[in-house]
Amino acid sequence: MNQKYPSSLLETAVNEFSKLPGIGRKTALRLVLNLLRQDMDSVESFASAIYNLKKNVKYCQSCFNISDEDICPICSDKNRDASTVCVVENVKDVMAIENTSQFRGLYHVLGGIISPIDGIGPSDLQIDSLVERVSAGKIKEIILALSTTMEGDTTNFYIYKKLSQFEGIRVSVIARGISIGDEIEYADEITLGRSIVNRTLFSESFKI
Repeated sequence: MNQKYPSSLLETAVNEFSKLPGIGRKTALRLVLNLLRQDMDSVESFASAIYNLKKNVKYCQSCFNISDEDICPICSDKNRDASTVCVVENVKDVMAIENTSQFRGLYHVLGGIISPIDGIGPSDLQIDSLVERVSAGKIKEIILALSTTMEGDTTNFYIYKKLSQFEGIRVSVIARGISIGDEIEYADEITLGRSIVNRTLFSESFKI
């Protein structure tokens, strides 16, 4: 049975909130009613934050992390180890690894993982740009830190094969302290930190 709303404006707002991932119509209604209880300044501040985020947020031209500038603070930090690049699926994974304080290299955000069932292929991801970064000759190690799922492993292998043309590049993978099927962003900081520190050569993680 469809929910009846006393206002078309309320219904429209609920419809928009319910488009967000993980937000059902009941939760959307609760959020909208909460906004209605706020003063106008608070609501305008909320709306302005969302608008400015969409209008002004940038993606780092080097690693594709979210940034306020063309080059993100991590890539522009001269104290980071530019010879080591950690490859992750999304921005949330960068945040998760940064919270461990166990990694001082740079990142490369793919923007997803290979998933044929979802129509996502290599050309939809930032893989070619990763190859270009490696071809510049300044990178010594690529750490593959993708989710330990079938899709994540497929993407790992694809990247490994693409990078095999370069001599002297160490391609490693995070240790399997992360359970099979887990996503990086949900791993606890201690486990994730140890997985980064205890990474192994990717070539040793499978039998050719």
